[in-house]
Amino acid sequence: MQKKISTLPFQGTPEQEEQLQAVIAENRHDKSNLMVVMQKAQDIYGYLPIEVQQKIADGMDVPLEKVYGVSTFYAQFALSPKGKYNVSVCLGTACYVKGSGDLLEELKTQLGIDVDECTPDRKFSLQACRCIGACGLAPVLTVNDDVHGRLTTKDIAGIIAKYQ
Repeated sequence: MQKKISTLPFQGTPEQEEQLQAVIAENRHDKSNLMVVMQKAQDIYGYLPIEVQQKIADGMDVPLEKVYGVSTFYAQFALSPKGKYNVSVCLGTACYVKGSGDLLEELKTQLGIDVDECTPDRKFSLQACRCIGACGLAPVLTVNDDVHGRLTTKDIAGIIAKYQ
């Protein structure tokens, strides 16, 4: 599955820029530290927008294509920001057979975003995941660390409203 690149404008702060430049400065001597720099950059920004990838490429003196290739190859890297509330729908077998696919479609409709996207106000982001180990509560979704189980599509509006 191809990662989606965010269409939201980049909103980095001067403090984040300073932190990133410090990480690059301490690692620029060794190109094999590229993954370390990228991991720390994602810790700083929460994701790796193209603007941050460019800064890493310039600072580490590697082609942007290499940074982009690493960021799209490894699942640990996100190209879209996470919302204040990250909604994750379990699509594991138990949840799926009990209707989690319908929950995901309802969330897409109500939030107006697709999987791996963030609402323009950055309040909600949406993900699909595999089994989270709560099969007895199927179908399940999480909002950050809160688990919501035994759901139907009729429950989605109330869950979203709880986090508004």
